[in-house]
Amino acid sequence: MRALAVDCTAMASKPSSTTSDSDDSLPPISWKRNLYALWIAQLLAIIGFNLRDSFLPFFLKDLTGDDLNKTTLWSGLVLSGGAGVMIFAQPIWGILADRKGRRPMVMRAMFAAMITVFLTGLAQAPWQILGLRMIEGAFTGTVAACTALVATSAPREKLGYALGMIQTAVFAGSSFGPFLGGILAAQLGFRPTFFIASVFLGVGGLIVLFTVQERFTPAPKGELRGFAALRASRDWLLASTMVLMMVVLFVSRFAQQASRPITPLFIAELGDLTDSRAASVTGLAYGLLGVTSAISSILLGQRSDRIGHERVLIVSTVISGLVFLPMALITAPWQMVVLQALFGIGAGGLIPAANAIIANRTPPERRGAIFGVTASIGSLGSFLGPLAGAAIATFVGFPATFLFTGVMLLGLAAFVIWEFSRMPEPAGEAVLSKTHGD
Repeated sequence: MRALAVDCTAMASKPSSTTSDSDDSLPPISWKRNLYALWIAQLLAIIGFNLRDSFLPFFLKDLTGDDLNKTTLWSGLVLSGGAGVMIFAQPIWGILADRKGRRPMVMRAMFAAMITVFLTGLAQAPWQILGLRMIEGAFTGTVAACTALVATSAPREKLGYALGMIQTAVFAGSSFGPFLGGILAAQLGFRPTFFIASVFLGVGGLIVLFTVQERFTPAPKGELRGFAALRASRDWLLASTMVLMMVVLFVSRFAQQASRPITPLFIAELGDLTDSRAASVTGLAYGLLGVTSAISSILLGQRSDRIGHERVLIVSTVISGLVFLPMALITAPWQMVVLQALFGIGAGGLIPAANAIIANRTPPERRGAIFGVTASIGSLGSFLGPLAGAAIATFVGFPATFLFTGVMLLGLAAFVIWEFSRMPEPAGEAVLSKTHGD
């Protein structure tokens, strides 16, 4: 295992064929400029995606005739549908990113989402929304595309910071999106809010088109590419640390998405609120979650570059599980708002730490493919999470979903601690330091 770690980190330290200084005759591309432009574009895209989160169950409720159980099940299906298709689509897009460049993949994801979200605002039945979410899952995936682009351009010593910035955009958009969506839905209605969300996504795509630069040089034709390259790379792809990070991404996405279909309905039940009022409160809860996640992500991302990504990963997972358990015991909507805000502290450090460990153990020229694979693993969690959460809530009750999720996160934390203690070599950046004497 020690020899494998040395080989993997040696590959990861080689200059990528896709970096901005691949041609000395051309002026260098600023990785910071790209990072900040992608941050803005990703922020707008995530706002667009999340404008609908606070009211989508109520939109489905209108289409299903006010049947609460049917609405809960349709909410789970809709949230899972797109993720289910992404399981198969993301590795393909990741491989194309290594062949054609990462920047085109970011634009493809944002402009495709612009179209599907706009069409959702015209839907007349739940099955149409489900179909559009599945199409969205096949052609979108902005987070994986941006992550791959940043991971191939940022310096290794700034990787935690750069990936934390991208995750900060995700969390900030996830906070402001539902909050703004709840307000817009209450003031303008559900359908106009979808159209506004589409505009956010389109603007994000235009920013990437006109601002982000990539000087991409594909691998020589003699080298293995695509699925053949993944098969040839199975030694580092299936190394113990990489497999562990895939488990982390799966469980974390499963846990985060399990409560999404039922949280707005639970808030409405707790406070005996109208649909529009519950949508506003849900938007506030998700908004605070995103704010605390964004702050935590950037602070812990910088911290993890100094103390090690694996330590931040463990602490973040423990915090997430401990905060989720009390959600099963709340008796008022304001308690859910507070606990969601606290949950963001742990969630903000979890995914950036896992992505940094993955990037440090992956050859730069294969990062598009590997982040496609990890996005697929995360999508599997996002696919199964809403289905499980909606099913538990339907047959056992809303609190049971939160209890199940909290136990799952604490179980993940225990598993990660146990696995790290068994590994003979450090899991993340410490390996690189030992290998290269940095």
